[in-house]
Amino acid sequence: MAQERAKMPVVNIKVERLKRLVPGVKVNKVLNAMPFVALDIEGIDNNIIRVEYNPNRPDFSSDYGIVRALRGLLGIETGAPKFKLAGKSGLEIEVDQAVKRIRPYVAGLVARNGKLNDETIKQLISMQEDLHNGLGRRRKKASIGIHNLDGIKFPVTYKTVSGDYTFEPLGESSNQSIDRILKESETGKQYGRILKGLGRYPVIVDSAGATISFPPIINGNVTKVDKNCRNLFVEVTATDQKAAEDALAIIAVTLYDAGFEIRTVTIDSGKKVETPQMKPKVISADIGYVNSILGMAFDAKQAIDYLKKSRLDAKASGKKIICTVPRYRIDINHPIDIAEEVAIGYGIFNLEPTFPASPTAGQKNLLSTYFCAIREALTGLGMIEALSFSLTSREVQYNAFGITGKDALAVDGSKSLEHEILRDSLIPALLQSLSRNVHEEYPQRLFEIGKTFHKNGALTERWNVGGVITHVDAGYTEIRSVMQALIKSCFGRDAITKAAQNTMFMEGRSAEIVIDGMLMGTIGEVTPLALENFKLRMPVAAFEIDLSHIIKDK
Repeated sequence: MAQERAKMPVVNIKVERLKRLVPGVKVNKVLNAMPFVALDIEGIDNNIIRVEYNPNRPDFSSDYGIVRALRGLLGIETGAPKFKLAGKSGLEIEVDQAVKRIRPYVAGLVARNGKLNDETIKQLISMQEDLHNGLGRRRKKASIGIHNLDGIKFPVTYKTVSGDYTFEPLGESSNQSIDRILKESETGKQYGRILKGLGRYPVIVDSAGATISFPPIINGNVTKVDKNCRNLFVEVTATDQKAAEDALAIIAVTLYDAGFEIRTVTIDSGKKVETPQMKPKVISADIGYVNSILGMAFDAKQAIDYLKKSRLDAKASGKKIICTVPRYRIDINHPIDIAEEVAIGYGIFNLEPTFPASPTAGQKNLLSTYFCAIREALTGLGMIEALSFSLTSREVQYNAFGITGKDALAVDGSKSLEHEILRDSLIPALLQSLSRNVHEEYPQRLFEIGKTFHKNGALTERWNVGGVITHVDAGYTEIRSVMQALIKSCFGRDAITKAAQNTMFMEGRSAEIVIDGMLMGTIGEVTPLALENFKLRMPVAAFEIDLSHIIKDK
């Protein structure tokens, strides 16, 4: 009950299509290889394989990307995948300066002389939506339009218009105003919040006046793609330039694998640039570092061979491996990622666990002894242990309580809004767990033992224990009795509570926890603001204790 599993994206692959894309290899062998590139087979129904992948590999958002990795692991095709830009298309997107304050970035490509069928179109649509939801943060950060190139007269212009501007949206047979699309269409209702309050709206129009796209909401009907299309135009608009370029790189290599010739498009926003920019990046890793991470003794040549099976190029330079990473592999940024790719190319299934050499048998760490005692005490009091990440979001940790969190310990360049800061309290995560279980039976009682992180000049880490109780009559008295029973049974000490104000708790319903004259925690009834933001239906009482001093003193 403590944590519900986040839903991972899924790609549907037809068995016959898999046979064609991985020729000469039995389907069972291909399926058996999937888990070793971090793919899970969710099920097989009616000759369709449902493959679940981790969002950190957006290149797996189509069967082309999945097959690209599997061909390497199976030794069919190694090294960086073949990809070559066919040059410039000579086509241009002119950027009006008015879009700068709304959705400032745009990138594009042209894919020519390809052939589409129903299944390839399905794969492209599925990839597009997965990229929207992952890299694009549900279209807010980036959104993608795929168009029939032959229905467009270049140059096209990326500009803004008012809400009464009309065009024929995809799937419709008559013109509609932008205001109406936002109010009445399914995608308008779902994503219109992204443009709320802007007053002006981004559109891409061609030189004949046809509206190609109203990003991030819907394409125009004039460029609808079907299996008769031979030439495509892809545009990505974004609030983040890197997100736009990353998404376009993945689309470019996918369309190339699908048989298209990829050409660049000129973006003219005062300064002209060509997109997509497909230059690979180079990352160095010391072979000693790789071996220390994996517990192996590979030489440089072996490591290079394994990297090639992971669809990367590499060469040796002394004790270093110089790895060339294709542009679409946006998940590889550090030598630790190179070590992981070596392990994948070697074959995770080949790794054998070994016990570290030790002259004596191990014994339980003192911390573990106390944590086991705390667990035993709290489970005996009817509570269930929850586990959560040390990295969390500002929304959960601070905003839900009306706290600014200006001194939060933030991750530099976080890839996820859900994992952008280090927590300084366990209570928000416990409330989030309760919010995911509102349909479960009440009362609900959860606890967690975990690290919190604080910046007092230097960064400090503390082990805390926190607990929450929720039901129709949950209150201060009940949670205090649980907390005091815990301290007495585990540490033989008395916990005293002194009235104090805390932004997480209701005024007059909160206190400090004092043990042996030292302030060691907080306790109280959670504020109505937090209950509303976490969508909790019952009152919640909570406590949290810093274990650092009490364990140190034992």
